Amino acid sequence: MVALAEEFGTPLVIYDGGLLRDTMRRYVQAFRAHDPNAEVIYASKAFWAQALLRMAHEEGLRMDVASGGELYMALHAGFPPGKIVMHGNAKDAREIGEALDAQVGLIVVDSLDEICLLDEIAGERGRVQDVLIRVTPGVKPSTHAYISTGQLDSKFGFSLEGGLAAAAVAACRQAANVNLVGLHCHIGSQIFEIGAYRVAAQLLAEFVKEQGHDDLSIMDMGGGLGIAYTRGDEPPPVEEYADLVMESVLAEWDAAGLPRPRVMVEPGRSIVGRAGVTVYRVTGTKDIPGVRKYVAVDGGMSDLMRPMLYGAVYEALLPERPEAEATESLRLVGKHCESGDVLIQEAELPPVQRGDLVCLPATGAYGVAMASNYNGVTRPAVVFVDDGRPTLVVRRETYAELVARDL
Repeated sequence: MVALAEEFGTPLVIYDGGLLRDTMRRYVQAFRAHDPNAEVIYASKAFWAQALLRMAHEEGLRMDVASGGELYMALHAGFPPGKIVMHGNAKDAREIGEALDAQVGLIVVDSLDEICLLDEIAGERGRVQDVLIRVTPGVKPSTHAYISTGQLDSKFGFSLEGGLAAAAVAACRQAANVNLVGLHCHIGSQIFEIGAYRVAAQLLAEFVKEQGHDDLSIMDMGGGLGIAYTRGDEPPPVEEYADLVMESVLAEWDAAGLPRPRVMVEPGRSIVGRAGVTVYRVTGTKDIPGVRKYVAVDGGMSDLMRPMLYGAVYEALLPERPEAEATESLRLVGKHCESGDVLIQEAELPPVQRGDLVCLPATGAYGVAMASNYNGVTRPAVVFVDDGRPTLVVRRETYAELVARDL
């Protein structure tokens, strides 16, 4: 990390390329051990660099996109359109048209308005589009309120209770240019309590039985598996998650007397989160007697928004002195003109001074993907390291690019 920071500058996001590939392969193998037709779909919103998208294609994953921009990036990376799943709770006419023109494999519909709009636009193009209906089964795992999406009160999907999901099924079946092929369910993110998937599977199987199963042959269980952000986090391994999801779905469909569905899952964070680390350089320290010590670095909320957005907790290390004893309690802050630009509220580190490097592990998901130019800060470079060899996959943004769109 020290050598890479010297070569490429800071802030710098470094990914373990071998770990990325290994995790993708573990996912595919774990799910296909239960059913060779099971599909793993990478949720590209977690991190969408071209190098990562190409890697996902090479490893046999499908691709989940949530906007016209993410669709463009997947196509630009050479991803086969038929293996792309188009998401989004507020897709507009342009994005729907772009998905249809690209001939994506699946569109996940999220509202009755969208079903009508999709039917109209597909009809204008003389196409019939395969769709999944996103349903919210009312299962709420213990995660941060802002990222729990399976509960009834959510901007996502159709709730099973109250008849909304049944209305969506009816609307798709009546639409001439929409071909219903299954359901989609995402109960939340950063989940450790994977037993929630068993409860969701039971509710979904009951719904499929009520609605008739002929056109509901796919069951996409979404993503959500958590990762370890700190030493105390102990998420289940990929294999345990795969076993529980597959066994739950297949058992519940069997119990309901239904033909077994083709199961899909959409991991994002659990593929890229632990593979990425961010390295900063300390710009200065500030001691307030009787209050606390502040340590400021050359990045912050423009490259890692999760602590400010979700209250996410990270730990820090000093790459130059990884084994040094932590003797100081300090607040690690960014360089932006916001009092909330705090990376770690209470960091435990060895003595730190200006010029030191500080590393935050587990920043591979929703760091670069959420990066901004707030305060005119340029977005960081990204390096993949494989077998000890670094490859620059995203160059650092330049000042000139900050004004490139201005007229």
